[in-house]
Amino acid sequence: MFKGLKPILYGGREVWPLIEGGKGVSATNHASSGAWAAAGGIGTVSAVNADSYDPDGRIIPQIYKALTRRERHEELIHYAIEGAVAQVKRAYEIAGGKGAININVLWEMGGAQRVLHGVLERTKGLVTGVTCGAGMPYKLSEIAASYGVSYLPIISSGRAFSALWKRAYSKAAEWLAAVVYEDPWLAGGHNGLSNAEDPRKPQDPYPRVKSLRETMREGGIADSVPIVMAGGVWRLDEWNDWIDNPELGQIMFQFGTRPLLTQESPIPPAWKSRLMTLEEGDVLLHRFSPTGFYSSAVRNPFLRHLEARSERQIAYTKEAIGDHAFELDVGIGTKRHYWVTKGDLQHAREWFGAGFTNAMKSPDDTLIFVTPEEEKLIRADQAACMGCLSQCSFSSWADNVKNSTGRLADPRSFCIQKTLQDIAHGADVEQNLMFAGHAAFRFKSDPFYSNGFVPTVKQLVDRILTGA
Repeated sequence: MFKGLKPILYGGREVWPLIEGGKGVSATNHASSGAWAAAGGIGTVSAVNADSYDPDGRIIPQIYKALTRRERHEELIHYAIEGAVAQVKRAYEIAGGKGAININVLWEMGGAQRVLHGVLERTKGLVTGVTCGAGMPYKLSEIAASYGVSYLPIISSGRAFSALWKRAYSKAAEWLAAVVYEDPWLAGGHNGLSNAEDPRKPQDPYPRVKSLRETMREGGIADSVPIVMAGGVWRLDEWNDWIDNPELGQIMFQFGTRPLLTQESPIPPAWKSRLMTLEEGDVLLHRFSPTGFYSSAVRNPFLRHLEARSERQIAYTKEAIGDHAFELDVGIGTKRHYWVTKGDLQHAREWFGAGFTNAMKSPDDTLIFVTPEEEKLIRADQAACMGCLSQCSFSSWADNVKNSTGRLADPRSFCIQKTLQDIAHGADVEQNLMFAGHAAFRFKSDPFYSNGFVPTVKQLVDRILTGA
């Protein structure tokens, strides 16, 4: 029998221990997060380049007019702050004094600290907490505490939290509202899978969360500070053993994928329709993101194209060494000389004959074979970089003095800002990055969604509270 959830005290009021995941660029906004809070939970506005509005309520397109990356980066920060402020204010109005509103930021997004300061300064009294992951956000506690706002770091292991706690969070312990454990094998979007962990061998989340609680106890953190289970959470009756479990302490649950398919969800109709068709295994854990992190997204033609591009890849040397004894004679200019193995020379000739006639260098001393049209598009996207990440492997932008990672731009990746803005605002869902958690295939078989039923957020929250 499902034990059921009890309300908790958060931000001075009782709320359900249910958090709406804050998803990327415009995949959660004021409509969905405000409705989630109005239903008694904790709604989360995505503060990652959120939409802002003109006086008539129309979305302002994020068009970059400056000539240099540094100037475009300033435009991006302006858009980010204006958009997040607009979304928070609208969400707060929709909530009507119920639940709570959090904001979500990625620590590795461009200008993260400036954006966070800018948003919290202009939304005082509206935001209850900040969730933050994608990196090691040491400054999160200091920034949140300076505005009297709670913080909820997103981590994927007890070791990561221990490092954050010892270095920074212990100094602002009273503002730690919860620790979000985001399962790297189950959650959608970017995750914290480490180099020591195998992306092909998922680990049971229970012992990892138990270990996290033990780490928190060692730091003197009370069991009343919740751990939020995020990633793979669909039905709460499947997590019954986690509720009121003394080994785990207070537990909350975050839902990222299910809120995508609601009436209030801002994602376009084509995206919602596509979610209902997914089969198990259709979500791919991959490492094409320019952040360098692993992430999970629907394995649509966009991702398959990136997979194929990386497969058309050969290692080279600049002089004949060992097996690299054969001079490459396709895909390069007459003034460049690259040495490859006999087998890779054959591969290169085959790709050239199939129309992939241009060889692009990667930062790992490999050549990637693409069509002329593809190279032109890659070069254009790299040139249009607006510094949306603190470090970008695709464009080699970095938020430092030189505005450079010091590495060659990587043609195996893509402009993440461009594709996430495009898919969120109605572009082809098959030709853009479509983030989703690994449980998304359950939309197709869950009877709650029979006959194409799309619930309101309130209907979804009510359903979740029954355990189903």
